[in-house]
Amino acid sequence: MSVASLIAADLLIAVLAAAGWLGGGAAAAARRRRLALGLAAGALLGTLARAVTVTVLARAGWWFAAEKVLVAGPLSLAAVAVAGPRLVRRPGDIRSAAVPLLFAGYAESAALLVTVLHGYPASAGAGLLAVAAVVGATAVSWRLLDARPSPTVSRTAVAVAAAALVTGAGLVATPAGAPAVPHALAAQDGRAVGEPTRRVTLTAGTATVRAAGRDVAAWAFNGQVPGPELSATVGDVLEVRLRNRDIARGVTLHWHGYDVPNDQDGVPGVTQAAVLPGQEFVYRFRADQAGTYWYHTHSVSDVGVRMGLYGVLVVRPAPAVGVDVTVPVHTLAGRPLPEARTEPVAAGTPVRLRLINTDSTTHRYALAGTAFQVAAIDGTDLRGPTPLVETAVLIPAGGRYDLVFTAPGTPVALQVDGRVVYATGPTSVATGGWPVLDPLRYGAAAPAPWSRVDRKFTLVLDRGLDLHGLLPRYAHTVNGAADPDIPPQLVRSGDVVTFTIVNRSLVVHPWHLHGHHVLVLSRDGRPATGSPLWLDSFDVRPGEVWRVAFRADNPGMWANHCHNLAHAEAGMVLHLMYQ
Repeated sequence: MSVASLIAADLLIAVLAAAGWLGGGAAAAARRRRLALGLAAGALLGTLARAVTVTVLARAGWWFAAEKVLVAGPLSLAAVAVAGPRLVRRPGDIRSAAVPLLFAGYAESAALLVTVLHGYPASAGAGLLAVAAVVGATAVSWRLLDARPSPTVSRTAVAVAAAALVTGAGLVATPAGAPAVPHALAAQDGRAVGEPTRRVTLTAGTATVRAAGRDVAAWAFNGQVPGPELSATVGDVLEVRLRNRDIARGVTLHWHGYDVPNDQDGVPGVTQAAVLPGQEFVYRFRADQAGTYWYHTHSVSDVGVRMGLYGVLVVRPAPAVGVDVTVPVHTLAGRPLPEARTEPVAAGTPVRLRLINTDSTTHRYALAGTAFQVAAIDGTDLRGPTPLVETAVLIPAGGRYDLVFTAPGTPVALQVDGRVVYATGPTSVATGGWPVLDPLRYGAAAPAPWSRVDRKFTLVLDRGLDLHGLLPRYAHTVNGAADPDIPPQLVRSGDVVTFTIVNRSLVVHPWHLHGHHVLVLSRDGRPATGSPLWLDSFDVRPGEVWRVAFRADNPGMWANHCHNLAHAEAGMVLHLMYQ
């Protein structure tokens, strides 16, 4: 059973146990003995079953079980201690068991809410709030059921609940970490990159474009979606002038996966101000990293990219030989892009397909009709790629795969999620049952380029209630906090840094660090055994634990975030800062 399945099963069991205790208490209050005892017995079994799921989750990693052990555990023990005896003896009046059973239900419910609303890390504040809620709800139930507790018991319950509530609320409302990243803008440093050899102007504006046979409202660069493809040869100096015609919320250009100097990274509020209507900003950098990349706005990025503010950036070591095709996959107004195209290719011609996922979710790609190799991932060539047949690849949000093959004399077709987007001739092949390539096991291994580690960080990805803004929100969190309250990661130039990235949520988080590529070391404790895998975008699936490393060799202040851009907008953004 996978960790993700265990997380889901544990939540389901917790819900059923809480419902059983509460239902048993309600049935007891209504003097329905058999129903009350049946529900309570089921709840007791569920509570005991959680001891098993939590133990297994703790063995998978303390991140998955911390609050379950430290908060839910004591509350569950209290529930069993108070309500359990009612199941092994026959009370004269079943109604006398109502309050103990309700207490157990409140305890299980509070423990569940700590997981759902607070998550990781376990905190004393969350535990005290849970205790306050349980004691308060039990006291109210006791009064409503006319159990007539003594004045001393009532005063004690009120005092305990009030003290726990005030203390817990104070602890939860206080950010646990250091202050968030200061949003001071990086000035353009004018570093000597030479005179531009390629100049481009991109004008952002509202537009009506054609998508899958229908006119849709979009935001576009130069009136088209995707924007103009920017191509360069290694050694070129690119100068891109960004103008904003009428995008009221502002635009920037982020060169996704391309490790530009920090002042060219295009993150509003960090490396530059957003370019507002009527304004412009000039980006200039040297094209010294061959590979497949893309660009997109980083201002209100969730909306901006979805609406069409993106395009392709390709840097080639030399002029292309054979057929070189870029395939940026996107969903615009619910319509898939690109539309299918057929381009005959002569047999024996070398073909390179540059696959780019510009959406916020993973896509499945399958190349039918020929053997192929995965030559590069995220702009970095793989070592010793081997031929693949009838094998699909999953590309995370923001990721890129380069597939190469020699055109056969028969048609070849590229499918995305079962839809043909590129073909050399008419063909129809079912690819849904093909296995998926594991890039951590593909290609020839090589030793890591370093033998030490200077800094270690752990990022635990979750969901939780964020109380630190003007209005509470249910945020995507890192280590229990949401942007802008996530402490920055501080490094020094030259450090070898490792990230342990843990996903204890039930959704995929495609992780993206700006300005650097990371070397994948392991996934779920199993070392990567294929070609050294240098990524800038990778899916951390529910229950997974990734360990990656990089050398801090690009000074500045860099965004480090989930590239499901809706998740980033909802809090899952932090920053890497050089000291």
